Amino acid sequence: MNITSLAQTSAGLVAAGELGNILVSKDAGGSWMPATLSNQRHALLTRLYFQNDDIGFAMGHEGWVLKTSDGGLSWDEVAFDHERNEPLLDIGRLPSGRLLAVGGYGKLLSSMDQGENWGLQPAPDGTDWHLNALIGSESKDSWLIAGEVGTVFRSQDQGESWEKIPEFYNGSFYGGLHLGGENWLLYGMRGNIFRTDDNGMSWQRLDFNIPVSLFTHEVLSDGQILLAGQGGMILSSTDNGYSFQLAYRGGRYSLTDLQFTEDGKLMAGSDQGIKTLSQFSKSAAIRLAEESKNKKNNS
Repeated sequence: MNITSLAQTSAGLVAAGELGNILVSKDAGGSWMPATLSNQRHALLTRLYFQNDDIGFAMGHEGWVLKTSDGGLSWDEVAFDHERNEPLLDIGRLPSGRLLAVGGYGKLLSSMDQGENWGLQPAPDGTDWHLNALIGSESKDSWLIAGEVGTVFRSQDQGESWEKIPEFYNGSFYGGLHLGGENWLLYGMRGNIFRTDDNGMSWQRLDFNIPVSLFTHEVLSDGQILLAGQGGMILSSTDNGYSFQLAYRGGRYSLTDLQFTEDGKLMAGSDQGIKTLSQFSKSAAIRLAEESKNKKNNS
């Protein structure tokens, strides 16, 4: 089963993906049970988002949005597009309280009533490219939207308006994160990783030459950044995203999401189901990154 998204909640570990399946584990991935859905559309779910331990959303193809108030044990359908098959791909909560979801073909949905009702919003700059990631700063004052063919939009007014950043890369971005201050990181196709230290005015490609697409990230409590994607590969940065080293190589599968359990075990969603990366605990992540860095420096 293709598992696209994982989340740790009050109910345990929650996973979502293929054919509208949502699963819950109360024992850190040891066993799983299906969640209860008010409507099962059998559409691919692409993203889980929890604003606290109990309240969260699952979204996917055909504009499908589900809401939970019990940590993911049960879900109510709050949106579904009967006419179009446009996928929703990411979601965030703006300082105004408005929920904003981005997706395929420039699709934007928003909700002002805690996700009970959703309405279409105009695409920024009229774009019809896929919008893959919605990324907020720590303060939530600045935001980025990243997508196909190097599409990047920036908001400096808490997500209320968007300006297009001139293209600096012609491939797709699949995700990104704020690194503090005016520093941001974007990642995507064929191992392309870009960093800015001036709030997106200029971008520098990192010198990383393993051509695997990168789909997800995780940040450890010590600030270490993990990126993951094709080939079951996990990259690690211990210098706030200025450089990355290969820290883990899996197999012939793609990692789609990373989530640490409460006991420090790294779980991964993939196109071959849910994987437990027992050799890659939080402490092992630091050790592997240092070993890889030393090996590179000594070569």
